[in-house]
Order: sequence, then C-alpha cells, then structure tokens
Amino acid sequence: MSARREAFCVTTPPPLSRAAIDRDAARRESESLWSDLDADASTRVMLLSRGRALLTERTEDTAPRLALLPVGDLPSSALRLYLGRDADGSPIEARIVSDDDAEAIEPEELRWAGLRAIASELSDRDAGLVTEALALANWHSTHTHCPRCGTPTDVIQGGWVRRCPADDSQHFPRTDPAVIVRVMDDAGRVLLGSNALWAANRYSLLAGFVEPGESLEAAVVREIAEEAGVVVGDVRYLGSQPWPFPASIMLGFEARIAAGTVPESATPDGVEILHLRWFSRDDIREAGDDVVLPGSSSIARWILEDWYGAPIEDDRW
Repeated sequence: MSARREAFCVTTPPPLSRAAIDRDAARRESESLWSDLDADASTRVMLLSRGRALLTERTEDTAPRLALLPVGDLPSSALRLYLGRDADGSPIEARIVSDDDAEAIEPEELRWAGLRAIASELSDRDAGLVTEALALANWHSTHTHCPRCGTPTDVIQGGWVRRCPADDSQHFPRTDPAVIVRVMDDAGRVLLGSNALWAANRYSLLAGFVEPGESLEAAVVREIAEEAGVVVGDVRYLGSQPWPFPASIMLGFEARIAAGTVPESATPDGVEILHLRWFSRDDIREAGDDVVLPGSSSIARWILEDWYGAPIEDDRW
C-alpha cells in the first residue's frame, strides 16, 4: 500500500470545481444583453429541466457532453441565465424550461441527466457550466420575493441579481459555506460517519455548516465535537468545491484528534450521525459491498482518495 500511495496523488481539482469559461461579468449589466445574444449566431444555449441538463446523443463508449444549442426556435423561458463566454468567445446562456417544453425538445429521458450522475465524466467546461447554472437556478427558485417587504422581484443583470420594484433593493445569489473534514488518528485512520438519513452501511466524512461570526477552523473543531464527541486540532485546508444541492460551497479540511484522545471514544450524536467508524486503508480495500462510500462527484470522494493513495473503485452513490 505504501508504494501505491507514493505513486498516486490527487492533482486535479474536485469534480465540481473544474471550469473553463470566462464568466464575462461586465456584460451582465448591458440593458441589451438578451437581444444581443438572440441576434448573435454564435450564442449557444444549455437547457435545464427539473435540475437536469440536456445532453448530446451518446454511445456506450462516449462520455456525456452538454447539448449546446443555437438560439434558433428554442421556446421562450421564464428564466434565462447568462453564464459567460466559451474559449472561442461564443456566449453561453442557460434556459430553464418547463416539463412540456423539455419533452417537446427531447422526449428521450436518457438525454436529460442530473449533475451528480455525470459530473466526474464531464469535461472541465461542461462541469463548470452545469454547476454554475444549477446553483443560479436553485437560488432563483427559492428567492422570488423581496426579503424586506415581500414584493415579487425582477430578474436583472443576466440572472445574477433580483431587484425589488417597491424599494429598489438588490439581492444577490447566496452560497452557504460548509466544512467537510478528514479526521485522522495517530495510526493514520480516517473517521467516517453514517447519517441518520442514509442506509446504515453508507459512510462519509463528517461535515456541517459554518455559523455566523465563525471562522472556518473554528467550525471544524465545533462540528467534530458536536457530531463525534472528540476534540481535534492541527486543522489544515485541503480544497473546496461548489455543491449546488441547493446552494453550498464545501470547504475541505484535515484535522487530527487531540493528544491523549482515545480514538474509540468517538461517539455519534445520535441525531444527525448514528454510526461512527475508524477506517484504515486496508479496511477500505477489504470492505467490498459492506460499505458504501461517497460518489465520484463529491469532494468527500476526492479527499478520501487523496488519503487512500489510489482511486477507490466503488461508486454507488
């Protein structure tokens, strides 16, 4: 295992952190944005329906690719989102379409796919586009009214701002920070937990939202104490990944249990976490079907594989 670990390291970013597009933020403020895009033959449109993106036709031997369509005769959409420019300068927008329009455009269900199912197979550009569009679409779906006075808001600036017509206040997409932690003991084992909402054999890293007025490092210490009953220190940042389900940014850390702490003293809170288990690399390799680990689209898998020292083949999430 040690030789394999030395030969492997995670050099690519987490699956949903990849992007290859210029977000072209300055253009969002143009009052003629949508008419300009409609008149530009190079404009391409990605379609979202119920959180699923339209893909091109594929065979068993080809990776999934976004279907980027010309404006043409596409149906009008209640929500249009300007995503930016491709490497060749082509502007790209997303349109959220109704179920009826989605079926009329492409009735084949297999051509519509959710981000979790395809993220690790998409190109950097496509992964970034779907993540960006889904995060924006999810925000719009839950922030339709002014939080100050309750008036329905107008979508402006290419879908990146909502303005209240009553008080002229502007409201911007939100992202909720959450820490996700690789807790280690002195033997090099990692602590995984099983959430109350999951099957009993499904395990992942411990995670939780950052509270107001709290640093990321303090959130790591607090969350592990709350969920596992152990004190950790030596907190080290690993990387981040947007998680638009519906609106998070996952901030990955490693932390080690405090000196003198007995690993087996880790105790699940019994509310959010029902089971805790320390895993060695051999435990992961030998677990087989008895343990379900995070899927390939998650930063949890990325962090685990960095520790494990090799790709983890199991992928049933």
